[in-house]
Amino acid sequence: MKVSRSLRKLGNQIGDQIDDLTDSHESSLLRTVGWVSAGVTAVALGLIVGREIRQRYKFNRRTPYDFYAHSGDQVQDVDFGVGI
Repeated sequence: MKVSRSLRKLGNQIGDQIDDLTDSHESSLLRTVGWVSAGVTAVALGLIVGREIRQRYKFNRRTPYDFYAHSGDQVQDVDFGVGI
């Protein structure tokens, strides 16, 4: 009886240790996925904000050549594709 109790107790301890390892593995996996998603989100926001700042900077630094770049061009009306 003592042997079977001690084996049962040992089996329960090993099972508990395996469960603890599985839980820690799952939590570390979720933690890693969370950090990666936060990093991707930060990069995406940085790209969007950086693009907007760059567009505003370029728009505010226009030269007279930019204002009148197409002033002498012949205007061609587009009549094709109207669906007559």
